[in-house]
Amino acid sequence: MELFNQIDGYCERTDFTYWSEPLNAVTNLSFIIAALILWPRVRGLRGAQVLVAILFVIGVGSYLLHTHATVWAAMADTIPIGLFILAYLFLVNLHIMRWPLWAATLGTLAFLPYATAVTSAIMHMPVSFLKISSFYWSVPLLLVIYASFQRVKAAGVSRGFLIGAGLLALSLTFRSLDETLCSALPIGTHFMWHLLNGVMLGWMIVVYRSHMLASAPQGR
Repeated sequence: MELFNQIDGYCERTDFTYWSEPLNAVTNLSFIIAALILWPRVRGLRGAQVLVAILFVIGVGSYLLHTHATVWAAMADTIPIGLFILAYLFLVNLHIMRWPLWAATLGTLAFLPYATAVTSAIMHMPVSFLKISSFYWSVPLLLVIYASFQRVKAAGVSRGFLIGAGLLALSLTFRSLDETLCSALPIGTHFMWHLLNGVMLGWMIVVYRSHMLASAPQGR
């Protein structure tokens, strides 16, 4: 596929001019604002700093998608999201689950076949609503699974993961309704995916930061 081919996958876009998706573009500030707020609060926590940096890049990449609407911009949008998922999962495996490095790495790599299996299962379901964001639904499901493992030994982390899963499920609902409600709501609902995800990803960093500060105050 040509990198400069233009794509239109959102209700708000009516043509290929730069500002055809003003709400979808501007609401990416939620990621950037969250990153700027969190940056001074994660000083000394290298893992959290990496997550905050990726969070900032997510905002930039998504902005590029909703203004340029090209294949390369879509890659700038999706790649940082994938990196955030893998980086967060690795840090959880290493520092919260307390797995050795090799197990944390393998556990992180296992996300790919896991997400593929969940996506495949959803695509075979009769509920078309879930199919729109099929891959992303693997993430709140995984958060619920990890929350169950931490329910006894780290109740705060468990609650944090469940809150994150709830926020992500809500934001995925808005993402999935964008085209469905387009005729009734021309601005679409995708902008709510941005606003809620900025909160959700910021929250997930806070959960990790709080655990690190509680278990190792030196942050290393």
